[in-house]
Amino acid sequence: MYRENYITALRTELLEIVSEQLTPVAMRYGYSEVPLETNIKWRPQVLVLGNYSSGKSTLINEFLGVEIQGTGQAPTDDSFTIITFDENEPADSPIQVTDQRDGKFLLNDPEYPFETLKRHGLRFASHFKLKKVNSPFLKNLAIIDTPGMLDSITERDRGYNYQDVIGDLAQIADLVLVLFDPHKAGTVREAHTSLRDTLPAKTFEDRVLYVLNRIDECASMTDLLRVYGTLCWNLSQITGRKDIPMIHLTYSTAAAQKSGRSDDPQTGYLQYLENQREELKKAVLQAPCHRLDNLASFVETHGERLCHFLEGMISFRKKIRQFRAKSFFSALAGSLVGGAAAWVALISFTPFGGLDPVLQITGAGLLSTLLLIGWLAVVQKYLSARFLKRWLRQLDLLTPLPNQTRRDSWASIRDLLYVNLKNSGGNYSLTQVVGEYAMVKEIHDKGSREIREALKELNGMMLDDDTDPNAAFPYWAAPATPPDTDIED
Repeated sequence: MYRENYITALRTELLEIVSEQLTPVAMRYGYSEVPLETNIKWRPQVLVLGNYSSGKSTLINEFLGVEIQGTGQAPTDDSFTIITFDENEPADSPIQVTDQRDGKFLLNDPEYPFETLKRHGLRFASHFKLKKVNSPFLKNLAIIDTPGMLDSITERDRGYNYQDVIGDLAQIADLVLVLFDPHKAGTVREAHTSLRDTLPAKTFEDRVLYVLNRIDECASMTDLLRVYGTLCWNLSQITGRKDIPMIHLTYSTAAAQKSGRSDDPQTGYLQYLENQREELKKAVLQAPCHRLDNLASFVETHGERLCHFLEGMISFRKKIRQFRAKSFFSALAGSLVGGAAAWVALISFTPFGGLDPVLQITGAGLLSTLLLIGWLAVVQKYLSARFLKRWLRQLDLLTPLPNQTRRDSWASIRDLLYVNLKNSGGNYSLTQVVGEYAMVKEIHDKGSREIREALKELNGMMLDDDTDPNAAFPYWAAPATPPDTDIED
Protein backbone atom coordinates (compact mmCIF):
# COMPACT_ATOMS: atom_id res chain seq x y z
CA MET A 1 0.00 0.00 0.00
CA TYR A 2 2.86 2.37 0.81
CA ARG A 3 4.37 1.84 -2.62
CA GLU A 4 1.01 2.45 -4.28
CA ASN A 5 0.54 5.69 -2.32
CA TYR A 6 4.08 6.77 -3.11
CA ILE A 7 3.48 6.22 -6.84
CA THR A 8 0.23 8.19 -6.70
CA ALA A 9 1.82 11.05 -4.78
CA LEU A 10 4.79 11.21 -7.14
CA ARG A 11 2.53 11.32 -10.16
CA THR A 12 0.46 14.07 -8.52
CA GLU A 13 3.64 16.10 -7.95
CA LEU A 14 4.65 15.71 -11.58
CA LEU A 15 1.25 16.84 -12.82
CA GLU A 16 1.33 19.86 -10.49
CA ILE A 17 4.75 20.90 -11.76
CA VAL A 18 3.47 20.77 -15.33
CA SER A 19 0.06 22.37 -14.79
CA GLU A 20 1.09 25.13 -12.37
CA GLN A 21 4.50 26.12 -13.68
CA LEU A 22 5.22 24.89 -17.21
CA THR A 23 1.78 25.17 -18.81
CA PRO A 24 1.18 28.91 -18.10
CA VAL A 25 4.51 29.82 -19.70
CA ALA A 26 4.04 27.41 -22.62
CA MET A 27 0.58 28.76 -23.50
CA ARG A 28 1.48 32.43 -22.99
CA TYR A 29 4.13 32.35 -25.71
CA GLY A 30 2.60 29.83 -28.12
CA TYR A 31 4.87 26.91 -27.22
CA SER A 32 1.69 24.83 -26.83
CA GLU A 33 -1.90 25.43 -27.90
CA VAL A 34 -3.38 23.34 -25.07
CA PRO A 35 -2.28 22.72 -21.48
CA LEU A 36 0.75 20.43 -21.43
CA GLU A 37 -0.81 18.21 -18.77
CA THR A 38 -3.56 17.32 -21.23
CA ASN A 39 -1.19 14.80 -22.80
CA ILE A 40 -0.25 13.02 -19.57
CA LYS A 41 -3.27 13.10 -17.29
CA TRP A 42 -5.00 9.99 -18.68
CA ARG A 43 -4.15 6.31 -18.31
CA PRO A 44 -1.08 4.68 -19.93
CA GLN A 45 -1.45 4.01 -23.66
CA VAL A 46 -0.04 1.48 -26.12
CA LEU A 47 0.07 2.61 -29.75
CA VAL A 48 -0.10 -0.20 -32.35
CA LEU A 49 1.32 0.58 -35.80
CA GLY A 50 2.03 -1.60 -38.79
CA ASN A 51 1.63 -2.33 -42.47
CA TYR A 52 -1.80 -3.28 -43.69
CA SER A 53 -2.65 -6.93 -42.93
CA SER A 54 0.26 -7.18 -40.49
CA GLY A 55 -2.19 -8.51 -37.90
CA LYS A 56 -2.65 -5.46 -35.67
CA SER A 57 -6.32 -6.08 -35.05
CA THR A 58 -5.80 -9.83 -34.67
CA LEU A 59 -3.08 -9.25 -32.07
CA ILE A 60 -5.31 -6.82 -30.17
CA ASN A 61 -8.15 -9.36 -30.22
CA GLU A 62 -5.73 -11.97 -28.87
CA PHE A 63 -4.80 -9.66 -26.00
CA LEU A 64 -8.42 -8.84 -25.18
CA GLY A 65 -9.60 -12.43 -25.34
CA VAL A 66 -12.44 -11.79 -27.81
CA GLU A 67 -12.85 -10.47 -31.36
CA ILE A 68 -13.33 -6.73 -30.96
CA GLN A 69 -11.57 -5.39 -34.05
CA GLY A 70 -12.37 -6.47 -37.59
CA THR A 71 -9.72 -8.57 -39.32
CA GLY A 72 -8.88 -9.54 -42.89
CA GLN A 73 -6.13 -9.84 -45.51
CA ALA A 74 -7.06 -6.54 -47.13
CA PRO A 75 -7.28 -3.23 -45.23
CA THR A 76 -10.40 -3.58 -43.07
CA ASP A 77 -10.43 -0.49 -40.88
CA ASP A 78 -9.26 3.01 -41.81
CA SER A 79 -9.91 4.52 -38.38
CA PHE A 80 -7.84 5.31 -35.33
CA THR A 81 -9.56 3.42 -32.52
CA ILE A 82 -9.01 4.09 -28.82
CA ILE A 83 -9.81 0.87 -26.92
CA THR A 84 -10.18 1.41 -23.18
CA PHE A 85 -11.63 -0.30 -20.15
CA ASP A 86 -15.24 0.11 -19.06
CA GLU A 87 -15.21 0.23 -15.28
CA ASN A 88 -18.99 0.29 -15.01
CA GLU A 89 -19.52 -3.27 -16.21
CA PRO A 90 -19.78 -6.14 -13.69
CA ALA A 91 -16.66 -8.27 -13.46
CA ASP A 92 -18.51 -11.44 -14.47
CA SER A 93 -19.99 -9.92 -17.66
CA PRO A 94 -18.93 -11.45 -20.98
CA ILE A 95 -16.17 -9.49 -22.72
CA GLN A 96 -17.67 -7.22 -25.33
CA VAL A 97 -17.81 -3.65 -26.61
CA THR A 98 -19.93 -1.88 -24.03
CA ASP A 99 -19.86 1.65 -25.45
CA GLN A 100 -18.73 3.49 -28.57
CA ARG A 101 -18.13 7.19 -29.19
CA ASP A 102 -17.21 9.16 -32.28
CA GLY A 103 -14.26 11.44 -32.91
CA LYS A 104 -16.04 14.69 -32.12
CA PHE A 105 -16.83 13.40 -28.65
CA LEU A 106 -13.25 12.24 -28.09
CA LEU A 107 -11.67 15.48 -29.27
CA ASN A 108 -13.86 17.65 -27.06
CA ASP A 109 -14.12 15.64 -23.85
CA PRO A 110 -11.56 16.96 -21.30
CA GLU A 111 -11.35 13.50 -19.72
CA TYR A 112 -9.31 12.28 -22.69
CA PRO A 113 -5.87 13.58 -23.80
CA PHE A 114 -6.73 14.08 -27.47
CA GLU A 115 -7.60 17.76 -27.65
CA THR A 116 -4.39 18.49 -29.53
CA LEU A 117 -5.61 16.28 -32.40
CA LYS A 118 -8.31 18.81 -33.30
CA ARG A 119 -5.80 20.51 -35.58
CA HIS A 120 -5.98 17.58 -38.01
CA GLY A 121 -9.44 18.60 -39.15
CA LEU A 122 -12.90 17.16 -39.62
CA ARG A 123 -11.79 14.41 -42.01
CA PHE A 124 -9.56 12.99 -39.30
CA ALA A 125 -12.32 13.35 -36.69
CA SER A 126 -14.55 11.14 -38.84
CA HIS A 127 -11.83 8.45 -38.74
CA PHE A 128 -11.31 8.63 -34.98
CA LYS A 129 -13.38 6.70 -32.45
CA LEU A 130 -13.54 5.19 -28.98
CA LYS A 131 -14.52 1.68 -27.90
CA LYS A 132 -15.02 0.72 -24.27
CA VAL A 133 -14.43 -2.98 -23.60
CA ASN A 134 -14.77 -4.79 -20.28
CA SER A 135 -11.64 -6.90 -20.82
CA PRO A 136 -9.38 -7.38 -17.75
CA PHE A 137 -6.39 -6.80 -20.05
CA LEU A 138 -7.37 -3.11 -20.27
CA LYS A 139 -7.69 -2.42 -16.54
CA ASN A 140 -4.44 -0.48 -16.40
CA LEU A 141 -3.90 0.68 -19.98
CA ALA A 142 -5.55 1.71 -23.23
CA ILE A 143 -4.72 0.48 -26.74
CA ILE A 144 -4.70 2.66 -29.85
CA ASP A 145 -5.32 0.74 -33.06
CA THR A 146 -4.34 2.54 -36.27
CA PRO A 147 -5.03 2.27 -40.00
CA GLY A 148 -2.58 0.05 -41.83
CA MET A 149 0.33 1.73 -43.58
CA LEU A 150 0.17 1.55 -47.35
CA ASP A 151 2.30 2.09 -50.43
CA SER A 152 -0.33 3.15 -52.93
CA ILE A 153 -2.01 5.89 -50.95
CA THR A 154 -0.81 9.42 -50.34
CA GLU A 155 -1.38 11.55 -47.27
CA ARG A 156 -3.49 13.87 -49.37
CA ASP A 157 -5.73 10.96 -50.34
CA ARG A 158 -6.42 10.27 -46.65
CA GLY A 159 -7.71 13.79 -46.14
CA TYR A 160 -5.35 14.43 -43.24
CA ASN A 161 -1.63 14.18 -42.57
CA TYR A 162 -1.16 10.58 -41.45
CA GLN A 163 2.40 11.08 -40.23
CA ASP A 164 1.45 14.09 -38.11
CA VAL A 165 -1.32 12.09 -36.42
CA ILE A 166 1.04 9.17 -35.79
CA GLY A 167 3.58 11.58 -34.33
CA ASP A 168 1.07 13.18 -31.96
CA LEU A 169 -0.15 9.78 -30.74
CA ALA A 170 3.40 8.45 -30.34
CA GLN A 171 4.25 11.48 -28.23
CA ILE A 172 1.62 10.63 -25.61
CA ALA A 173 1.99 6.83 -25.79
CA ASP A 174 4.00 4.91 -23.20
CA LEU A 175 4.73 2.07 -25.60
CA VAL A 176 4.68 1.81 -29.40
CA LEU A 177 4.34 -1.57 -31.13
CA VAL A 178 5.42 -1.67 -34.78
CA LEU A 179 4.11 -4.81 -36.48
CA PHE A 180 5.31 -6.62 -39.60
CA ASP A 181 4.18 -9.86 -41.18
CA PRO A 182 6.11 -12.52 -43.14
CA HIS A 183 4.62 -11.42 -46.47
CA LYS A 184 5.88 -7.83 -46.12
CA ALA A 185 9.08 -8.12 -44.11
CA GLY A 186 10.25 -5.34 -46.37
CA THR A 187 8.55 -2.14 -45.25
CA VAL A 188 6.10 -0.06 -47.27
CA ARG A 189 6.57 3.65 -47.88
CA GLU A 190 4.51 4.99 -44.99
CA ALA A 191 6.22 2.59 -42.59
CA HIS A 192 9.60 3.77 -43.85
CA THR A 193 8.65 7.41 -43.18
CA SER A 194 7.27 6.57 -39.74
CA LEU A 195 10.36 4.64 -38.63
CA ARG A 196 12.91 6.96 -40.18
CA ASP A 197 11.44 10.36 -39.38
CA THR A 198 8.21 10.46 -37.36
CA LEU A 199 8.90 8.14 -34.41
CA PRO A 200 12.49 9.30 -33.72
CA ALA A 201 11.27 12.90 -33.60
CA LYS A 202 8.28 12.23 -31.36
CA THR A 203 9.21 9.47 -28.92
CA PHE A 204 12.18 7.73 -27.36
CA GLU A 205 13.83 4.69 -28.89
CA ASP A 206 13.29 2.50 -25.83
CA ARG A 207 9.51 2.95 -26.10
CA VAL A 208 9.36 1.30 -29.53
CA LEU A 209 9.03 -2.49 -29.84
CA TYR A 210 9.34 -4.23 -33.20
CA VAL A 211 7.12 -7.27 -33.70
CA LEU A 212 7.13 -9.92 -36.40
CA ASN A 213 3.55 -11.13 -36.30
CA ARG A 214 1.73 -14.03 -38.01
CA ILE A 215 4.82 -16.26 -37.84
CA ASP A 216 2.54 -19.31 -37.99
CA GLU A 217 2.19 -18.54 -41.71
CA CYS A 218 5.86 -19.35 -42.34
CA ALA A 219 6.07 -22.72 -44.07
CA SER A 220 8.94 -23.94 -41.88
CA MET A 221 11.60 -22.83 -39.43
CA THR A 222 13.92 -22.16 -42.38
CA ASP A 223 11.29 -19.92 -43.93
CA LEU A 224 10.90 -18.07 -40.62
CA LEU A 225 14.66 -17.52 -40.35
CA ARG A 226 14.75 -16.08 -43.86
CA VAL A 227 11.90 -13.71 -43.08
CA TYR A 228 13.50 -12.72 -39.79
CA GLY A 229 16.81 -12.00 -41.49
CA THR A 230 15.13 -9.93 -44.20
CA LEU A 231 13.31 -7.84 -41.59
CA CYS A 232 16.52 -7.34 -39.58
CA TRP A 233 18.30 -6.10 -42.69
CA ASN A 234 15.48 -3.74 -43.67
CA LEU A 235 15.20 -2.28 -40.17
CA SER A 236 18.93 -1.70 -39.94
CA GLN A 237 18.80 0.21 -43.22
CA ILE A 238 15.74 2.26 -42.29
CA THR A 239 16.70 3.13 -38.73
CA GLY A 240 20.34 3.75 -39.61
CA ARG A 241 21.44 1.70 -36.59
CA LYS A 242 24.42 -0.64 -36.72
CA ASP A 243 22.93 -2.72 -33.94
CA ILE A 244 19.82 -4.63 -34.97
CA PRO A 245 16.85 -3.82 -32.74
CA MET A 246 15.15 -6.60 -30.78
CA ILE A 247 12.32 -8.16 -32.77
CA HIS A 248 9.56 -9.99 -30.90
CA LEU A 249 7.94 -13.00 -32.58
CA THR A 250 4.26 -13.74 -32.13
CA TYR A 251 1.10 -15.07 -33.71
CA SER A 252 -2.56 -15.57 -32.89
CA THR A 253 -3.32 -19.04 -31.55
CA ALA A 254 -6.98 -18.57 -32.41
CA ALA A 255 -6.17 -17.70 -36.03
CA ALA A 256 -3.73 -20.61 -36.29
CA GLN A 257 -6.29 -23.07 -34.96
CA LYS A 258 -9.01 -21.70 -37.18
CA SER A 259 -6.86 -22.15 -40.28
CA GLY A 260 -5.57 -25.56 -39.20
CA ARG A 261 -1.94 -24.41 -39.22
CA SER A 262 -1.47 -25.27 -35.55
CA ASP A 263 -1.79 -28.99 -36.41
CA ASP A 264 0.56 -28.83 -39.39
CA PRO A 265 3.82 -30.74 -38.68
CA GLN A 266 5.73 -28.07 -40.63
CA THR A 267 4.83 -25.48 -37.98
CA GLY A 268 6.06 -27.54 -35.06
CA TYR A 269 8.63 -24.82 -34.40
CA LEU A 270 5.86 -22.67 -32.89
CA GLN A 271 5.97 -24.57 -29.62
CA TYR A 272 9.50 -23.30 -29.06
CA LEU A 273 8.41 -19.70 -29.48
CA GLU A 274 5.60 -19.62 -26.94
CA ASN A 275 7.91 -17.78 -24.55
CA GLN A 276 8.23 -15.03 -27.18
CA ARG A 277 4.47 -14.53 -27.21
CA GLU A 278 4.40 -14.36 -23.42
CA GLU A 279 7.31 -11.90 -23.32
CA LEU A 280 5.50 -9.57 -25.70
CA LYS A 281 2.30 -9.75 -23.68
CA LYS A 282 4.25 -9.07 -20.50
CA ALA A 283 5.95 -6.08 -22.15
CA VAL A 284 2.58 -4.61 -23.07
CA LEU A 285 1.19 -5.19 -19.57
CA GLN A 286 4.27 -3.50 -18.10
CA ALA A 287 3.56 -0.27 -20.03
CA PRO A 288 1.94 1.32 -16.94
CA CYS A 289 5.11 0.59 -14.96
CA HIS A 290 7.01 2.87 -17.34
CA ARG A 291 4.46 5.64 -16.91
CA LEU A 292 6.26 7.49 -14.11
CA ASP A 293 9.57 7.33 -15.94
CA ASN A 294 7.85 8.63 -19.06
CA LEU A 295 6.25 11.43 -17.04
CA ALA A 296 9.67 12.36 -15.66
CA SER A 297 11.06 12.36 -19.21
CA PHE A 298 8.11 14.52 -20.25
CA VAL A 299 8.97 17.11 -17.58
CA GLU A 300 12.67 17.01 -18.49
CA THR A 301 12.08 17.22 -22.22
CA HIS A 302 9.57 20.07 -22.12
CA GLY A 303 11.59 21.85 -19.43
CA GLU A 304 14.67 21.72 -21.67
CA ARG A 305 12.80 22.76 -24.80
CA LEU A 306 10.90 25.54 -23.03
CA CYS A 307 14.20 26.84 -21.63
CA HIS A 308 15.64 26.88 -25.14
CA PHE A 309 12.51 28.60 -26.45
CA LEU A 310 12.78 31.32 -23.79
CA GLU A 311 16.52 31.67 -24.46
CA GLY A 312 15.71 32.53 -28.05
CA MET A 313 13.11 35.08 -26.94
CA ILE A 314 15.55 36.68 -24.51
CA SER A 315 18.32 36.81 -27.09
CA PHE A 316 16.10 38.45 -29.70
CA ARG A 317 14.58 40.90 -27.23
CA LYS A 318 18.04 42.07 -26.16
CA LYS A 319 19.12 42.49 -29.75
CA ILE A 320 16.06 44.46 -30.81
CA ARG A 321 16.24 46.62 -27.66
CA GLN A 322 19.85 47.40 -28.44
CA PHE A 323 18.94 48.18 -32.04
CA ARG A 324 16.07 50.45 -31.01
CA ALA A 325 18.25 52.21 -28.43
CA LYS A 326 20.88 52.95 -31.07
CA SER A 327 18.16 54.06 -33.46
CA PHE A 328 16.63 56.32 -30.81
CA PHE A 329 19.89 58.04 -29.91
CA SER A 330 20.70 58.45 -33.60
CA ALA A 331 17.27 60.01 -34.11
CA LEU A 332 17.76 62.21 -31.05
CA ALA A 333 21.11 63.42 -32.32
CA GLY A 334 19.64 64.02 -35.77
CA SER A 335 16.69 65.93 -34.37
CA LEU A 336 18.99 68.11 -32.24
CA VAL A 337 21.13 68.85 -35.27
CA GLY A 338 17.98 69.65 -37.24
CA GLY A 339 16.74 71.91 -34.43
CA ALA A 340 20.07 73.71 -34.25
CA ALA A 341 20.08 74.19 -38.02
CA ALA A 342 16.55 75.58 -37.82
CA TRP A 343 17.58 78.01 -35.08
CA VAL A 344 20.57 79.21 -37.13
CA ALA A 345 18.25 79.66 -40.10
CA LEU A 346 15.80 81.68 -38.00
CA ILE A 347 18.39 84.12 -36.79
CA SER A 348 20.08 84.39 -40.19
CA PHE A 349 17.13 85.25 -42.40
CA THR A 350 15.82 88.76 -42.21
CA PRO A 351 12.10 87.98 -41.86
CA PHE A 352 12.76 85.88 -38.73
CA GLY A 353 15.88 87.58 -37.40
CA GLY A 354 13.89 90.23 -35.57
CA LEU A 355 11.73 87.76 -33.68
CA ASP A 356 12.00 87.38 -29.96
CA PRO A 357 14.86 84.93 -29.17
CA VAL A 358 12.48 82.89 -27.04
CA LEU A 359 10.20 82.37 -30.03
CA GLN A 360 13.17 81.46 -32.18
CA ILE A 361 14.36 78.84 -29.72
CA THR A 362 10.80 77.56 -29.24
CA GLY A 363 10.34 77.16 -33.00
CA ALA A 364 13.65 75.33 -33.34
CA GLY A 365 12.75 73.06 -30.42
CA LEU A 366 9.33 72.33 -31.91
CA LEU A 367 10.90 71.36 -35.23
CA SER A 368 13.42 69.15 -33.43
CA THR A 369 10.59 67.41 -31.56
CA LEU A 370 8.60 66.87 -34.75
CA LEU A 371 11.64 65.36 -36.43
CA LEU A 372 12.15 62.95 -33.50
CA ILE A 373 8.48 61.95 -33.42
CA GLY A 374 8.43 61.44 -37.17
CA TRP A 375 11.51 59.27 -36.98
CA LEU A 376 10.13 57.11 -34.18
CA ALA A 377 6.67 56.81 -35.75
CA VAL A 378 7.75 56.07 -39.31
CA VAL A 379 11.44 55.47 -39.87
CA GLN A 380 12.17 53.42 -36.76
CA LYS A 381 9.05 51.33 -37.28
CA TYR A 382 10.23 50.56 -40.81
CA LEU A 383 13.77 49.78 -39.65
CA SER A 384 12.47 47.55 -36.84
CA ALA A 385 10.42 45.57 -39.35
CA ARG A 386 13.50 45.09 -41.52
CA PHE A 387 15.51 44.09 -38.45
CA LEU A 388 12.87 41.48 -37.56
CA LYS A 389 12.81 40.05 -41.09
CA ARG A 390 16.59 39.81 -41.14
CA TRP A 391 16.70 37.87 -37.87
CA LEU A 392 13.84 35.60 -38.88
CA ARG A 393 15.99 34.56 -41.84
CA GLN A 394 18.96 33.81 -39.58
CA LEU A 395 17.14 32.51 -36.53
CA ASP A 396 19.83 29.91 -35.82
CA LEU A 397 22.21 32.69 -34.75
CA LEU A 398 20.06 33.53 -31.74
CA THR A 399 21.38 30.65 -29.65
CA PRO A 400 24.60 28.62 -29.45
CA LEU A 401 24.31 25.06 -30.74
CA PRO A 402 27.56 23.41 -29.65
CA ASN A 403 26.33 19.80 -29.48
CA GLN A 404 23.71 17.43 -30.87
CA THR A 405 21.50 17.69 -27.80
CA ARG A 406 21.18 21.44 -28.24
CA ARG A 407 20.62 21.04 -31.98
CA ASP A 408 17.84 18.51 -31.39
CA SER A 409 16.22 20.77 -28.81
CA TRP A 410 16.47 23.76 -31.17
CA ALA A 411 14.97 21.81 -34.07
CA SER A 412 11.91 21.02 -31.94
CA ILE A 413 11.16 24.66 -31.02
CA ARG A 414 12.62 26.69 -33.89
CA ASP A 415 9.39 26.96 -35.88
CA LEU A 416 7.41 27.81 -32.73
CA LEU A 417 9.86 30.61 -31.92
CA TYR A 418 9.64 31.87 -35.51
CA VAL A 419 5.86 32.19 -35.21
CA ASN A 420 6.14 33.86 -31.81
CA LEU A 421 8.64 36.49 -32.96
CA LYS A 422 6.80 37.13 -36.21
CA ASN A 423 3.50 37.71 -34.40
CA SER A 424 4.88 39.69 -31.47
CA GLY A 425 7.58 41.61 -33.33
CA GLY A 426 9.73 41.26 -30.23
CA ASN A 427 7.33 43.40 -28.18
CA TYR A 428 7.22 41.56 -24.87
CA SER A 429 8.61 42.14 -21.39
CA LEU A 430 12.23 41.08 -21.15
CA THR A 431 12.06 41.14 -17.35
CA GLN A 432 9.09 38.76 -17.33
CA VAL A 433 10.67 36.34 -19.80
CA VAL A 434 13.95 36.31 -17.85
CA GLY A 435 12.07 35.52 -14.63
CA GLU A 436 10.10 32.72 -16.29
CA TYR A 437 13.28 31.35 -17.83
CA ALA A 438 14.90 31.16 -14.38
CA MET A 439 11.85 29.32 -13.02
CA VAL A 440 11.70 26.80 -15.87
CA LYS A 441 15.46 26.22 -15.74
CA GLU A 442 15.25 25.47 -12.02
CA ILE A 443 12.53 22.91 -12.72
CA HIS A 444 14.64 21.34 -15.44
CA ASP A 445 17.88 21.29 -13.45
CA LYS A 446 16.87 20.84 -9.82
CA GLY A 447 13.36 19.42 -10.17
CA SER A 448 14.36 16.80 -12.73
CA ARG A 449 17.19 15.63 -10.51
CA GLU A 450 14.86 15.28 -7.52
CA ILE A 451 12.32 13.42 -9.65
CA ARG A 452 14.96 10.94 -10.78
CA GLU A 453 16.12 10.43 -7.20
CA ALA A 454 12.51 9.72 -6.18
CA LEU A 455 12.15 7.23 -9.04
CA LYS A 456 15.37 5.54 -7.98
CA GLU A 457 14.02 5.23 -4.46
CA LEU A 458 10.76 3.85 -5.85
CA ASN A 459 12.60 1.22 -7.87
CA GLY A 460 14.30 0.09 -4.69
CA MET A 461 11.03 -0.60 -2.93
CA MET A 462 9.81 -4.16 -2.75
CA LEU A 463 6.24 -5.17 -3.50
CA ASP A 464 4.19 -6.70 -0.73
CA ASP A 465 4.09 -10.50 -0.74
CA ASP A 466 0.36 -10.52 -1.47
CA THR A 467 0.69 -8.25 -4.50
CA ASP A 468 0.58 -9.68 -8.01
CA PRO A 469 3.99 -8.81 -9.54
CA ASN A 470 2.46 -8.59 -13.00
CA ALA A 471 -0.24 -6.14 -11.93
CA ALA A 472 0.26 -2.41 -12.36
CA PHE A 473 -1.20 0.08 -9.93
CA PRO A 474 -3.89 2.34 -11.42
CA TYR A 475 -1.95 5.38 -10.26
CA TRP A 476 -3.49 7.75 -12.81
CA ALA A 477 -6.51 7.99 -10.48
CA ALA A 478 -5.01 10.32 -7.87
CA PRO A 479 -6.57 10.29 -4.38
CA ALA A 480 -8.12 13.44 -2.93
CA THR A 481 -5.33 13.82 -0.38
CA PRO A 482 -2.08 12.32 -1.63
CA PRO A 483 0.62 11.49 0.91
CA ASP A 484 3.52 13.88 1.26
CA THR A 485 6.72 13.31 -0.67
CA ASP A 486 10.06 15.07 -0.72
CA ILE A 487 9.63 16.33 -4.26
CA GLU A 488 9.64 20.11 -4.43
CA ASP A 489 7.79 22.17 -6.98
